[in-house]
Amino acid sequence: MASVSYALPPPRSSPYPFRKIVYVNNLPTAPPHHVSIPFSKSLTLIKAIDPYVKSLNQRPPRSATSAAATVVSSDRQLTLKARLKNGEILYGIFLLSFSPTLAEIAGLAGYDFAVVDMEHGHGGISDALPCLRALAATNTAAILRLPESSATWAKKALDLGPQGIMFPMIDSPKLARKAVSYCRFPPSGVRGSAHTIVRASDYGINEGYLSNYEEALLIMCQVESEEGVKKIEEISAIDGVDCIQMGPLDLSASMGYLWDPGNKKVKEVMRSAEKAVLGTKGGAYLSGFAMPHDSPEDMRLRGYHMVAGAVDVGLFRNAVVENVNKFKMSLVEGSNEEREESKDAEEEEKYWSE
Repeated sequence: MASVSYALPPPRSSPYPFRKIVYVNNLPTAPPHHVSIPFSKSLTLIKAIDPYVKSLNQRPPRSATSAAATVVSSDRQLTLKARLKNGEILYGIFLLSFSPTLAEIAGLAGYDFAVVDMEHGHGGISDALPCLRALAATNTAAILRLPESSATWAKKALDLGPQGIMFPMIDSPKLARKAVSYCRFPPSGVRGSAHTIVRASDYGINEGYLSNYEEALLIMCQVESEEGVKKIEEISAIDGVDCIQMGPLDLSASMGYLWDPGNKKVKEVMRSAEKAVLGTKGGAYLSGFAMPHDSPEDMRLRGYHMVAGAVDVGLFRNAVVENVNKFKMSLVEGSNEEREESKDAEEEEKYWSE
């Protein structure tokens, strides 16, 4: 078994600001071995002697106090992309509040992923970063939804190191190919490179970032217009598009049924689009958001592999409205004393009637 601890800073004459001390125990030889190596050269050795550290982007779970928690934590060590390839059905939440506290609670609650929504939420890159850190602390995968599909927004979002990125309003194969190109470095794409210093590569500490970032990143394209669903099969087949995110609200609006995603005609178009994605050989996975008329279970049965069932501000809104209404109803029904007096009167009447 191996453990790692950090020594105090060495004398100023030392060429390394810190040294990482790796203690390797239970070796065949009698005395324990103490290996002192420079921080900058310790990564390979640490991964070799500690099987728990699979990669620098797959940290051990923060806690695992039961067998069930250990299983869940083990699954969540894998990337979203790897879990989808394993055939898992993933359940998530959208975060519009940009509250790190709510992001942390969502992660601790057990969601498989959380979409930090820069399209409809008020925040941008600097607001999203604390949420990503909060989610990372709970070992929950983060997806960033962009406000628009552009190289600039994609570059800034990807440098934060989310497991997934979601592009809005993808209406054609051409736009889908552009979205993929925004996620890849030249010559495969047009993503600007600062990989040696950004969070995505652990600020350059993960020396293998360039060799595995494409395999780890989940690229999601939102198809949410009448024009888009007509070409959804072609969009789904584009190399690099991993997931099609259906958008029932915008789709219903584009069809002339604003805020009526349960309309019969909208549902027919949605079902046709879903079948086109699922029927594409080697195509993308299907992702969507549960609605009052369309439960997560129904979506799973139709072939969805990623389902988001809640929004943080929506959950909070429902809770506070219910809380306030409960109090106001108590005022209408009378005070506690009045209710007690009424109860006593009823009991007395019951007694004499007997």
